[in-house]
Parts: sequence; C-alpha cells; structure tokens
Amino acid sequence: MSKVAVLGAGSWGTALSLVLADNGHDVQLWSHRKEQADEINQNHTNEKYLKGSRLPEAIVAFHNLEEAIDQVEHIIMVTPTKAIREVSKQLVPLINDAVTITHASKGIEPGTFKRVSQVIEEEVPEEKRKGIVVLSGPSHAEEVIQRQPTTVTVSSSQLELAQEVQDLFINENFRVYTSPDMIGVELGGSLKNIIALGAGISDGLGYGDNAKAALITRGLAEIARLGGSLGANPLTFAGLTGVGDLIVTCTSSHSRNWRAGNLLGRGNDLDQVLDEMGMVVEGVRTTQAAYQLSQEQEVEMPITQGIYKILFDKADPKDVVDQLMTRGRRHEMEDLSNILDNQYS
Repeated sequence: MSKVAVLGAGSWGTALSLVLADNGHDVQLWSHRKEQADEINQNHTNEKYLKGSRLPEAIVAFHNLEEAIDQVEHIIMVTPTKAIREVSKQLVPLINDAVTITHASKGIEPGTFKRVSQVIEEEVPEEKRKGIVVLSGPSHAEEVIQRQPTTVTVSSSQLELAQEVQDLFINENFRVYTSPDMIGVELGGSLKNIIALGAGISDGLGYGDNAKAALITRGLAEIARLGGSLGANPLTFAGLTGVGDLIVTCTSSHSRNWRAGNLLGRGNDLDQVLDEMGMVVEGVRTTQAAYQLSQEQEVEMPITQGIYKILFDKADPKDVVDQLMTRGRRHEMEDLSNILDNQYS
C-alpha cells in the first residue's frame, strides 16, 4: 500500500481520495481552507461539495501543504486548472524525493494554451518528479463517492507509470484503462466542457434531443479536429475521454458545465451564472483558451466560436444557434478524412 497526497478537496479530489482509501492507501488530502480540513478530520464529511456523504477515516486532511506531501510516493493534483501553475511552484521546494505526479484536472491555460501536464512539466524540475500521469474520463464525483460503477483512463509517456497509477486506483467499482496518448486524453477531457456548456444552453433554450445529439456529435468533430492538429490520435476521441466524457457531461444535471449552460440558455448573464454556481466552471476558461488556440492553429470550430461569443461578447444564444444552423453545406465525413490525412501523410 502507498502513501498518497491528494491536492484539492473539492468534490472530485474528495471522491478520488475515497477510491484510494478503499484500496487501503494512506490518503493525505490537502485543502487551502483550514475549516474544510478540520471538518474532514473531525466529522469525516465534506458537506459543501458532497452533501450527505461520509468519508473513510483513512482520509486525513491537511491545511499545510508541506505536511500534506510529507513522505508520499504519489501526488494527485485535483485543483482547478487556474491554480495548477501556482500550486506546482509551491510544491518544488517541498519535494525531497522524486514522486509520481498525477493530475485529474481538465482544462487549458489561456494565453499559453498549455495542457495541465505541460504546466506541471514547466514548473516542477525533472529531479523532483518520476514522471507525469493524467487521469480522465466520464466520472461524476457524486456517483464515485457512492461507489457506483465508473471507468476512467490514465495516460503517461511512460507506460510503467501509467500502469502504476492504474494499480493505485483500480477496484471493483472504479475501473481504470491505460492509454499512450496524453495529448488526446487531456484535450478530450478539457474540450468536452465547452460542448457541455453548449448542451446546457440548448436545453435552457427549450430545444430537444435532436438538437443535443447534433451538438454532441458535431462537438466531437471539433474536438478531434483541434486534437488532430496538435498531434493527438483521432481514435482516442472515440474512447472514454472523448465520446464517453461528452455523453456524461452533456446529459447530466451533475455536470457543472451543463448547469451553467442551462442558466445561460434561460437568459442569465455569465456573472450571474458563476455567482449562482458557487464552484469552478472549467468550461468557461477553456472556451476562451480553445477559441484562441483554434485561431492560432487555423482550425475551424464553429460551436466553440459560438459559445465564446455567448460567454464573452454577450451574444444572444438563440442568434448563435441560428447562425450555426444556416452555415454553408458540408460533407459530414470531411473532418475525419482531413484528420486522418494529417495524421498519416
């Protein structure tokens, strides 16, 4: 059994901590709020994020980051993506022996367009880390905490590290696959949040299943198009971290991004929505980064562009839908053909 630090005591960090505790590992869960750490240690609950759930006593919470990573073999980073760079910087002077760093955060850094693993790689020197692993897939924390069946993917440039993290998490409720495609796994997990915002907007406008099915399918084409331009394997997007994550995030009220989009579709402005949500909505920040990245890569992403206009230009959601529906005629499979030509030419 291993000693593992989980950095980030939100719903997903707490749920992953439960999986690790169920597997017999010693879990040191770090929170940036002392009162939250005290609640976890004293009451074995995390009511703000996972109301009504009791946590195993093997999960010990810390407010001090140095204490949280003391003598651990693995660090699991589950902070919001906007905090990844700063937390990585804080870790550097505190790491004594090289550790495996796994992240389970989904997003792209605006401005730099870096994936989370690239941010960690930039900030944590090689001598401080054995390697970097990403964990992603269709997984609502609300279901994982109830030990409902869930399946995810881990990926690393070093297969043995991916398998090590696979062994760390896998159990009868939480099945873990491995993949060599870090780019595809990270981009699929990040970009699906944009499409989930769109699915929520569609539902908020009162549109039906036909519209949502089209949005998810054409959204997947956009994800594969941008991913292919950045070196991802297009087949990755047909897996858990592509279509799997899209389905769960675009169709469930557990999804923060769907809920935020639903409020936007009902006429609320972005500031109102974010205030009401009270939690990080990763798709907002990712939409900004993905839109700018698509411009740089010269990749056509009309759905992403439309959602960008709704979020940042205050465009009317109904007008954006009308613009998408009246675009020029296309061949459905030309996207896939172009991706495969670029990958294998």
